[in-house]
Amino acid sequence: MMRAIEISAPGAPDVLHLAERPVPVPGPGQVVLKVAYAGVNRPDALQRAGLYNPPAGASDLPGLEASGTIAACGAGVLGLQQGQQVCALLPGGGYAEYAVTQAAHCLPVPNGFDLKQAACLPETFFTVWSNVFQRGGLKAGERFLLHGGSSGIGTTAIQLARAFGARVFTTAGSDAKCRACLDLGAERAVNYRETDFVPIMQGEGGADIILDMVGGEYIARNLDALADDGRLVQIAFLQGPKTSLNFTQVMTRRLTLTGSTLRPQSDVAKARIASSLLSQVWPLLSAGRIAPVIDSCFDLDQAAQAHARMETSTHIGKIVLRIDHD
Repeated sequence: MMRAIEISAPGAPDVLHLAERPVPVPGPGQVVLKVAYAGVNRPDALQRAGLYNPPAGASDLPGLEASGTIAACGAGVLGLQQGQQVCALLPGGGYAEYAVTQAAHCLPVPNGFDLKQAACLPETFFTVWSNVFQRGGLKAGERFLLHGGSSGIGTTAIQLARAFGARVFTTAGSDAKCRACLDLGAERAVNYRETDFVPIMQGEGGADIILDMVGGEYIARNLDALADDGRLVQIAFLQGPKTSLNFTQVMTRRLTLTGSTLRPQSDVAKARIASSLLSQVWPLLSAGRIAPVIDSCFDLDQAAQAHARMETSTHIGKIVLRIDHD
């Protein structure tokens, strides 16, 4: 048996409680990870609230990324072995002492990284790489605007975009968060509580690509902030998924609206993202050119406090859970 965090019922952070579950068994092509640290992400809070159900066959426990040591390998697993340290994208189940995932969704711990840092990588790096670079096609020299620059996604996106030669603009909700974004390499950070980002981007010639997780009335404003031939990439809807749009400018200015969610994608699609990350991004991590920003760390039995911290939106960077096996 193992300790795990269950969701007793849809609701606020206090519905998270410590429980015992059987240790998972790997199927063909899967590994079981003895978890050292697990990342805390917005989709975990949506699942806790009853708004983001796990895909078929996935664990009902929250937790979409973790680091640790491979405890067992299923049939057909090649290139990984028991005792190896990895970080991994999970279909769920990260808030536990052991978690199961596809072997192809595991990545090595970058050189110089500890397991706490490694646990912060999979969910945000898979999301940013697949949406900004693979789907959005960000190129060197382009103007890139992202909203929520001080979040886990945001701090990752700023660093990756800069590393690949883009000009980075961002919004954040306080002057302190804006300073953090500038320190990470953003060219300009706009406090959205005080300043409208649309005229600022229009003054720069418009954004070639925008990464948005706000939605709602931001969607129309994002279109106004795009350059001709610009791309809007949507990955979440903190203000809701519905809005009213005039699509004339989409046609006349040749705009592209796209987006994705990571969790429902096929195992094969996620494996392809992992392979691309390993070749294109992991060398940057090992070289120390980019690194996760960690806001805070909580013990497993403090998962409710970790969620409460995330929902204050005062954090900068990633929140992680420490899993104690003693």
